[in-house]
Amino acid sequence: MKKKYLGKTIGSLLIVLLMMPLGHALMILMEHFLEPTTLHYSAFLMGFVGLVITIAGVFVKGDTRQTCFGLAGALLFWTGWVEFLFAYFAQRFGVHCDLVGNGVVQTMTEYVNGVGVNHTFTIDGTPLEEFSRADLKAIRGSRPEYLIMPATFGMWMMFVVMYTFCTRTGCLFIRWVQRHCGINEKVELRPMAYHPSIVMFMEWNIMMWGLYMLLMFCYDPVFLGDHHPVTYAIAAICLFGSVLMFKKQLYIKQWGRNLRMAYATVIVFWTFVEVVARNGLFKEIWVDPMNHVVEMSAVLAIFVVLIGGALVSSAPTKQ
Repeated sequence: MKKKYLGKTIGSLLIVLLMMPLGHALMILMEHFLEPTTLHYSAFLMGFVGLVITIAGVFVKGDTRQTCFGLAGALLFWTGWVEFLFAYFAQRFGVHCDLVGNGVVQTMTEYVNGVGVNHTFTIDGTPLEEFSRADLKAIRGSRPEYLIMPATFGMWMMFVVMYTFCTRTGCLFIRWVQRHCGINEKVELRPMAYHPSIVMFMEWNIMMWGLYMLLMFCYDPVFLGDHHPVTYAIAAICLFGSVLMFKKQLYIKQWGRNLRMAYATVIVFWTFVEVVARNGLFKEIWVDPMNHVVEMSAVLAIFVVLIGGALVSSAPTKQ
């Protein structure tokens, strides 16, 4: 019988699972404490730093260290160059948010010499700044930047086509598609150059991108809606899928590979969490970190201890 690595698997899952609320909280804190101009420059710098960390991870030694570089780089890259860039252009061109119930959303931009210099955003006549985060959570569905993300579906599909028809990959789902659609038999699949940092980076961005779009299509009442049976069914499938992925992850001995599998498991599980939270079945403390300082500090402390333990335990022993 194959040996199970329960402790290592739980540790890897917790590392990635704790990164999700920490990433959300980081974005909220930056929006709260930084002036708009400073925020935009800081976010762009964050994305650049994430890219540099990921590339630097190609040149460090050790599978686990390379994976950790890719994990940290992907988080910063996604937050700075994807989420904040979407937020910037959504605000600049007056993209509306959606509302849970009935109401009126208005945006207005004042232009000087062709450049928008003053933006106003009101919900039922009340400026957005006057709402508390709890009030916004109750009346607003998705933020404007997430609502425009489904428009990138075609670009996301380009990556999916490349990975499915051109590469021999370690992704279990793509390998399943290749095997059951006869691609393995009819196409000469070639592996890419293998760098754990880049693998982790690409896995984070492709999966985060794809599952965000899936949620946006589910939440859109024109397609399905928050409470649609199909939306609940997708959440249940993701929960069940994450359990199956966890069972496979139990047999992975190496920390680096276990961490890479952990991200896939967590992001599929997190889709279930998002649907449940969207329907008000539990409170997301990470969207209001200023009022949950103790809890978020504990999450950060546990994360640092776990990632430090993974690096120490995976370090080669001196002879």
